[in-house]
Amino acid sequence: MIKPREKTPDLNIQLVNDTTWKLSEQSPKNFTMLLFYRGKHCPVCKKQLEELQSSLSKFTERGINVVAISSDTEEVAKQTHKEWDIKDIPLGFGFPIEEARKWGLFISKGIKKEPEHFTEPGLFILTPESTVYWESIQSMPFGRPEFKDVLNGIDYILKADYPARGES
Repeated sequence: MIKPREKTPDLNIQLVNDTTWKLSEQSPKNFTMLLFYRGKHCPVCKKQLEELQSSLSKFTERGINVVAISSDTEEVAKQTHKEWDIKDIPLGFGFPIEEARKWGLFISKGIKKEPEHFTEPGLFILTPESTVYWESIQSMPFGRPEFKDVLNGIDYILKADYPARGES
């Protein structure tokens, strides 16, 4: 697990638009938000990412770069991008399970029609220097932070110059 105020591992991830997203190349005004999702098999992820699509401009207006990442294969991720209403979200795929463990994400073993292994949800808000500012990690598909709450929190953080917490 990476504590707040600690530097994250660098992250290079392939996107469905055939480009590579690199954390080290991000230069947001305020933050980068990484949204790790379970994959195409997850209806809760579909709902969450479609909600993100509808509020994406609110993140952009606040100087926040956004990317959503799963361990899905390229083929599955491209189907996800095509079938879900998430056309403006940079969608990464092929996130290695070993890397996910470094980020402190929970890993599940697939049941029924799920992939063999996949990450459980995680939301990371990083400073422009790629240190953890805020993280929310789930062991289940349920109980994810609502984007309106995240946005309200960010508004307060920016207004009050509130420091990252949980580092001790």
